Amino acid sequence: WRGGRAACYNIIPSSTGAAKAVTKVIPSLVGKLTGMAFRVPTIDVSVVDLTAKLNKSTTYEEICAHIKKQSEGAQKGFLGYSDEPLVSTDFEGDLRSSIFDADAGIMLNPNFVKLIAWYDNEYGYSGRVVDLMKHCATIDAKQEA
Repeated sequence: WRGGRAACYNIIPSSTGAAKAVTKVIPSLVGKLTGMAFRVPTIDVSVVDLTAKLNKSTTYEEICAHIKKQSEGAQKGFLGYSDEPLVSTDFEGDLRSSIFDADAGIMLNPNFVKLIAWYDNEYGYSGRVVDLMKHCATIDAKQEA
């Protein structure tokens, strides 16, 4: 019933396979992660709202600094970092899998945080498919040599 309602006028709660997919890649998260989607009248970009209970106390500034460092280092091209007041259309066509929104997160206490990240579900996915194809081509080239 919900899925058949007018998408251009409603926010529609829906299921998503994203949380299950994450546990396939990171098995240690099985039983610790769940999720849902809200279908909203936007063109393409989605947002992740992650609320986490942390085992180790920290500050929001430390979390932001770590994510920013990763976005400029080992995860560059996959993970982005923004501290600007952007909205969904600002991320259209972005090939990164996730862009952390430092301006939108909330630290309730040193062990409880809400993190927000944007992604263009079409471009980001396509970017990872291209990465996989390049990786397979590299492996094939090594085997042929």
